[in-house]
Amino acid sequence: MSTISNTPYILVLYYSKHGATRDMAHLVARGIEQAGATAKVRTVPDVAPVTTVAAPSLPAHGDLYCTLEELQHCQGLALGSPSRFGNMAAPLKYFLEQTSTLWLAGDLQQKPASVFASSSSMHGGQEAVLLSMMIPLLHHGMLITGLPYAEAALSRTVRGGTPYGATHTTGTAHDMPLHDDEKSLCIAQGMRLARLVQQLNRPV
Repeated sequence: MSTISNTPYILVLYYSKHGATRDMAHLVARGIEQAGATAKVRTVPDVAPVTTVAAPSLPAHGDLYCTLEELQHCQGLALGSPSRFGNMAAPLKYFLEQTSTLWLAGDLQQKPASVFASSSSMHGGQEAVLLSMMIPLLHHGMLITGLPYAEAALSRTVRGGTPYGATHTTGTAHDMPLHDDEKSLCIAQGMRLARLVQQLNRPV
């Protein structure tokens, strides 16, 4: 049974271990909604080297797991991950590696996309993980958008935020809440993505 409604939406897809990237995802979604678009927030399940028990198809709490169908039919995509040695987290990479059918059909071509990330330290590979997420999206033919320096918080922030996408520094105990500048950049990124989607889908 299809999980897709007739309402156009922008997909906010993320993986989060300690909750920081999840919080960012919901702020990006808020920006999308503030721009007058519909956001659909989804996550991906954990993966393990050896699987002994299959994960349930629905998470015990929080956001639903994303399906390939939901990715296929989105108008735009915001992709988020914590840093894993300067790379995206394995669960998100694993999900993206299952998208060959969408690539073969060109389902994501010409659709806008943006990326966001978190790390435990200021030099924890934030920009590298953003770039790592862009690579598969470029292979899919998506249109990557970042954050312009017209956003004052991008020049002012001392915690997180890059022109490649919103970022957040969580602290080594993963207990540092998002700073106001980090929050505003997440929202701004969602608004920018939504406005680009709206412009590209405006009737000629």
